[in-house]
Amino acid sequence: MNWITNYVRPKINSIFSRREVPENLWQKCDECGTMLFHRELSDNQNVCTSCGHHMHITPRDRFTALFDGGVFTEVAVPEPLSDPLKFKDQKKYPDRIKAAQKKTGEKDAMLVAAGEIGRTPIVAAAQDFSYMGGSMGMYVGNAIIAAAEEAVKLGRPLVLFSAAGGARMQEGILSLMQMPRTTVAVQMLKEAGLPYIVVLTHPTTGGVTASYAMLGDVQISEPNALICFAGPRVIEQTIREKLPEGFQRAEYLLDHGMLDRVIPRTEMREELITIIRMLMKLPPQVVGDLPSPQDAEADSAEAANTSADAAASEEAAQ
Repeated sequence: MNWITNYVRPKINSIFSRREVPENLWQKCDECGTMLFHRELSDNQNVCTSCGHHMHITPRDRFTALFDGGVFTEVAVPEPLSDPLKFKDQKKYPDRIKAAQKKTGEKDAMLVAAGEIGRTPIVAAAQDFSYMGGSMGMYVGNAIIAAAEEAVKLGRPLVLFSAAGGARMQEGILSLMQMPRTTVAVQMLKEAGLPYIVVLTHPTTGGVTASYAMLGDVQISEPNALICFAGPRVIEQTIREKLPEGFQRAEYLLDHGMLDRVIPRTEMREELITIIRMLMKLPPQVVGDLPSPQDAEADSAEAANTSADAAASEEAAQ
């Protein structure tokens, strides 16, 4: 044994066998600064396990946690004109669309799906704030109309998760036209006697708040979500007064009668099941009524054995 085997060889091995550590294994909580392991955070639906802060979650991840077994069917949304106003600022509008699609992997800022929660069929729509601030353009308007039409066709309630910075400026007046369009879509549900439940998430602002986000039969919010038309900073600068603590946050709006519930994301599924079944005049959910895979296999095996015994008995009788 010498310095070559004791030092040089291990050093060479460490250089060539070095493994890169992924950068996304840990995420820092914006509220308390705790470093959270990505699997633990994902299992808790992107809610900080230390302080309960609700971080951003994509519509697909939300639907995976919401629907039974994470199984849902996407509802097709009609494609609008890509750049009706030929808008250009620092970038062309189509370039911004391509960048947002590459970043999120989605066509636009809203995803529509159908499935079951607690064996209760629903249609759900969710906005993605990471797609151009979840801004409401023609695609979002088409998505809400498609969701309402699908709900009416199937006779299901509609649950909508809002998250937006308002109307999409690149589509100008066409984006503002989505406010009355989506209001008509909500009216379709009311005329069909179907519940429309809105879950407001952080943030829900601008024209979205002034239209479909505040028209639900039941208004629920995640904790500490900012819900407003004009932001608190704009209001402070306009009236030149200091606003109350927590102004325009979910808890403040609940105290002042604007919301019906403030529910943590990890409890949202059970709350929605209870509310939907009440509004649809269904019996309460039976917890644990689905057979386990082992029980199902055992039942199948027992049925097969019974059939084989019956066939054998019949042959013996003949």
